[in-house]
Amino acid sequence: MRLKDKVAIVTGAAWGMGASTAELFAAEGACVMVTDILDTEGTDVVARISDSGGQARFLTLDVTDDAEWASVVSETISTFGQIDILVNNAGAIPGGSIDLVDEKRWREAWDLKVFGYINMCRLAYARMQKDGGGVIVNVIGAAGERPTPGYVAGAGGNASLMAITRALGGLSRQDGIRVVAINPGQIKTDRLVTLLKTQAIEQFGDESRWEELVDATFPPGEPHHIADLVAFLASDVSSNTTGTVVTCDGGSCAR
Repeated sequence: MRLKDKVAIVTGAAWGMGASTAELFAAEGACVMVTDILDTEGTDVVARISDSGGQARFLTLDVTDDAEWASVVSETISTFGQIDILVNNAGAIPGGSIDLVDEKRWREAWDLKVFGYINMCRLAYARMQKDGGGVIVNVIGAAGERPTPGYVAGAGGNASLMAITRALGGLSRQDGIRVVAINPGQIKTDRLVTLLKTQAIEQFGDESRWEELVDATFPPGEPHHIADLVAFLASDVSSNTTGTVVTCDGGSCAR
């Protein structure tokens, strides 16, 4: 087991890539703090882990709430004794061109994802530094690498998180900490359908035509493709990897 006796916090873990990551981590021997704003779905993830013989607990986490970040960190330490891994995965930035995403929605989305990641990094890094080591994995998004005008808020937010990962991870090994990131491409989740419907409205004036925007050359991946990569980067197998962003998009960004 690659993650035996490790303790991980996974945000946005009630569904999709986060749930897949939490379940894989538990299967690999980690104790997992499953966090999300979706209580029922998050509890279901913990139940599946427990039924499979793993260890997990669910905590409600709104990553825009300072008090809840601090509570998750303290509860994780109280429950499992330490924090070895943080997987930042919570956040959804709306699709749309610059004239369609108003300032209120833009700021709310960046508070959730960009500043949510920053603040969780800050808290986890301080604890890992005190304990002598750890790993932070930021699940970001390929729009930061290949920006498009139809996802301008997401492109800007993701690009900033890529830069923060590289800046923080460049010298973090001096503290025994690794900071890495993953840029998923299109992944089969409800989130993808929502984004494609927004693009279909802009391009065709009809959200029902969203399937026409799925690139047959680069079909969407599965949540487990990202979970597998998160587990690899979080494990000691990747002990010399930090300050880097790995793209997992079936080759789309390389075109």
